[in-house]
Amino acid sequence: MSDRAYGNRGSLLAVSDLHVGMADNRPIVESLRPDSDEDWVIVAGDVAEKVEDVEWALRLLAGRYARVIWTPGNHELWTTKHDPVQLRGRERYEHLVELCRSLGVSTPEDSYPLWPGPEGPVAVAPVFLLYDYSFRAPGTTTKEESLAYAHERGVVCTDEFLLHPDPYPSRDAWCRARVVETERRLAAHDPEIPLVIASHWPLVREPMAVLTYPEFAQWCGTELSADWHRRFNVAAMVYGHLHIPRTTWYDGVRFEEVSIGYPREWRKRGHPKGLLRRILPYDDGVTGPAPVSDGPAR
Repeated sequence: MSDRAYGNRGSLLAVSDLHVGMADNRPIVESLRPDSDEDWVIVAGDVAEKVEDVEWALRLLAGRYARVIWTPGNHELWTTKHDPVQLRGRERYEHLVELCRSLGVSTPEDSYPLWPGPEGPVAVAPVFLLYDYSFRAPGTTTKEESLAYAHERGVVCTDEFLLHPDPYPSRDAWCRARVVETERRLAAHDPEIPLVIASHWPLVREPMAVLTYPEFAQWCGTELSADWHRRFNVAAMVYGHLHIPRTTWYDGVRFEEVSIGYPREWRKRGHPKGLLRRILPYDDGVTGPAPVSDGPAR
């Protein structure tokens, strides 16, 4: 269905996991163009590992879309030896926020922009939460047991080596601090205005049920956000990270996994939901089975 069917109001679109550090993914980003001058696009993390690549992609999109809204994934927060920007942890995140602001891109540190939908305004809330290892591996009851199980299985997220939590003592401590601040802002939001919450990591654990490696779930979110889609007036929840693009519903709320993923994945499964997902206005099409994915980088 074209945007013209909605009276040329434009659409709220979303994408994630562009991974433009991979040469075969750059043409995909270069191909992304709006159907309307009024289209907005959410970029839900994992644009790239190097700051210069993040800037390239967001600058390109900011020059094409009426509004770009970004929230980081784990890959933007990696400090790799190949990146001239060697900032770590919160300083790296804050550097990316300032970069986005210089491009006119909205971030989790800015006011929630109001998308002027045909049925009234909708606030787009990019949130940065990380994870706290509470989505534990099967049969484990503590973070330590869950991590040990993952190491035994050889399924360990690269975050353990490249995503530094400075100045926090751990990634889970940083996550808890982010949850407190984000929850405060969501609670202060006018409940009469619906929200589209955009996060790299899903708010709930249920999407991890289809992971090939269930122990990877501990790097995929936090139980602390499990009721947010019920507590707040959420029209839709946008996320990525899992590289399993699909639409699911939990407690009557629509969850959209909008990732592009790695070349080996999209060559195998194609782009079953398209390169860009229309979040609003919602086109209630038929949702097929979850596509097969190798999952995010470990």
